[in-house]
This record gives sequence, C-alpha cells and structure tokens, in this order.
Amino acid sequence: MKVFKFGGASVKDADAFRNVLTVLNSYRNVELFIVISAMGKMTNAFEKLHEAYFKKTDILPAYEHIYNYHINVLDKLFPDQEHTIYKDLKLIFYELNAKLQTQPTDNYNFEYDQIVPYGELISSLVLSQYLNDNTFPNKLVDARDIIKTNNTYREARINWEMTPLLVSHQYKNALKDNCKIAVTQGFIGSCSENYTTTLGREGSDFTAAILGYSLNAEEVVIWKDVPGVLNADPKQFDETQKIDNLTYLDAIELAYYGATVIHPKTIKPLENAQIPLLVKSFINPEGTGTIIGNKFVSKKPIPSYIFKFNQILISILPKDFSFIAEQNLSVIFQIISHYNIKVNLMQNSAVSFSICTDYDSFKTPKLIAALKKDFKIYFNENLELVTIRHYNDETIKKVTKNKEIMLEQRSRNTVQIVLK
Repeated sequence: MKVFKFGGASVKDADAFRNVLTVLNSYRNVELFIVISAMGKMTNAFEKLHEAYFKKTDILPAYEHIYNYHINVLDKLFPDQEHTIYKDLKLIFYELNAKLQTQPTDNYNFEYDQIVPYGELISSLVLSQYLNDNTFPNKLVDARDIIKTNNTYREARINWEMTPLLVSHQYKNALKDNCKIAVTQGFIGSCSENYTTTLGREGSDFTAAILGYSLNAEEVVIWKDVPGVLNADPKQFDETQKIDNLTYLDAIELAYYGATVIHPKTIKPLENAQIPLLVKSFINPEGTGTIIGNKFVSKKPIPSYIFKFNQILISILPKDFSFIAEQNLSVIFQIISHYNIKVNLMQNSAVSFSICTDYDSFKTPKLIAALKKDFKIYFNENLELVTIRHYNDETIKKVTKNKEIMLEQRSRNTVQIVLK
C-alpha cells in the first residue's frame, strides 16, 4: 500500500479536485491512504478567524469568507443542491458556529487547535464524497481517532505506542467491502482529554509519514505544485534546479533549515522504517519527481537556497560584568523552551548570545519581556535569514548583494546569513 498526501494547492478549487481524480486514475488497483490539507489558503483564513475570536473582535468577515469559499467549491463539484454533501457541510459549520459563540479561554494555542483544523475536516469530507461519486469508493477516517498526541497545542507530540496500533486497526476496517482507499485529515490529532491538537504548521506531511510508518507502506508520496524538491523556492529564484534524489540526512537538513517543500518532522519516521519518500507534481504526475532514501550514488551536490522572512535577531547580554557562561545559557534556554520558540540560528561571544527566530506576534513579545528580567536585550525586526547548503563564494555573493549582513555563520556544508 501507499500513502498519498495532497496539499492545499492541489485542492484549491473545483478544477483542482478534478485533477486529483485524474492523478488517482493511475492508481486504481493500489491500496491507498490519502492525507488531505485544507483547501488553498484556508489555513490562513482560519487563523484570521481564530485571531478575531481570541481577541473578541468582529469574526463575521473572516467567517463569511471561509463559508463562501467552500460553498463556491461545492457548487461547482456537486451541482445538485439536494446532494447530501451540503447537509454534511452545514453540520460542520453549525459545530464551528457553536464554538465561536463560546467565550475563549486564556490559552491562545488551545483555542487555535479547536478552530483552525476545521479546514482539514471540510476538505477531507469534500474529497471523500467527490471520490465516492466518481467510482473511487473510499472510507473517511477521522484523524483524531488514530493520531494520538500529548496536549502541547499547536506542536503536539505523537504517542508512538498508541498511534500505530490505532492506524492499523482503522485502516483495516476502512478497507472492508472491496474498498481500496481511506481518506483522512493532515495536521491534526487528539490528546487524552479528547481535544483536537495540531502537529505544527504544514504538518500534513508529518501525518503522511506517521501513517506510512504505522502501516509499513511501500512508499509515501507528497503531491506538490512543483516538479520535485528544487534547490530554491521558484518565487525567490528564476533559475531553479530539480534535485533527482536525496539521502534522508540531506532531506532532514533541508527541512530543518526551513525548506518548505518538506515538513521537518516528516523524514525521521520514514528513515527508521526505510520507507522511500517521493515528492511529485500533481500538475505532471508522470514526471519522476524527487526520491528520498538511502540507496543513492553520491553526485556533486547542487547548492540549495532556503529563505526565511519576518525574522527577528535578539542579542542577549548579562546585566553585570560577567561573561555568557553555561549558567546564563541554561536560564536563556529555559525561557526559550517555556515559550516554545524554535531557534533558527544561534551564536555566542564572550559577553553576548544571539538568536534568530521567526517573529510571532503572540510569543515573541512575551519572550523578550521574560529575557529582560535578567538580561540586557537588543533586537532587530523584519530581517531575512538565508541558508545555503553546499555553498561557495559565488552563491554567497548572489544572496547578499545590496544587503546588510547582520550575522553570518558557516560550517563545512552550510552557511547561514541574517540580512537586512
């Protein structure tokens, strides 16, 4: 069996859903577990809805945008207004509405996880019904019944003892009655308190890896709007190159530094089970894509560029005349961990310690306020972090031209540069 993951771009509108059907036509005799993301940019839209709900501002504009978007897709996929899909969708929105009528708790991350996953719940319902209507019998599986996590909301950790057992059991049940396909949501799970949790932004890739590991899949395929893993984001570079194959280690490194084509947590479960990961194009499904595994002959590596925007560089100095020593670092890392901050780059000198991280309007001000209690703090916002794997002088000149270098760090294979 294989695990397929379709991201938001692959189901952004009615034509995109029809294209998924075209892709699946080549796999009619293959047992599949399909993971689906929210449609198009709906995760962003649900985040705006959550923000308005949590801050107790007007939720109606965000809610109406979400509702109208999904109804527009349904009208084009299911012209019969009496189709049961409309009733099912209204039930989901009724449930969402009931949540929005309650008073939010003071836990921002908890409330996020109770609202934003509705994007996946809707898209999976639509895909499952559309496949059933077009000679692809399938069963819809609620990811919250099979992906069990702790209650670290927005960054939930997988219960690796329970989850594989539940995945295997539910998948076998789904494939009864001559059914070869199961459909589920990416990005979401549930904790022991039975609340919805999420696995981190873009976590649908990770869901696919969890399913692949749990079922010892033949392969996991991530369907994207690019021909495979490219050496740079085509939105940032005009001339990109497709990387035909990567080792698990190279893929982990690229994902860790922020390559958006693969979620950072995706690779490790597949490496542990030696399951190949394919990144293929839903626009050109016959293309070879990129294969990630271990059985590759080393070639001259292609320089890869990773860009992260909206960065903040924070420099931390002791208030007294002491050095930045192990005790100071211990306090700093405890504060960083408390606010669940992912550090993209760190560097220390005798009297200062600097970190570069994504700016988060909710978490970053709290982090800075906490650090100021014990340290002097300086920071620069609206920065760009560029990571180059397999760099050379020419590649560095290309990305730093006409920009101010705030911080630079090099290792044998990787250079990271914070730019203003």
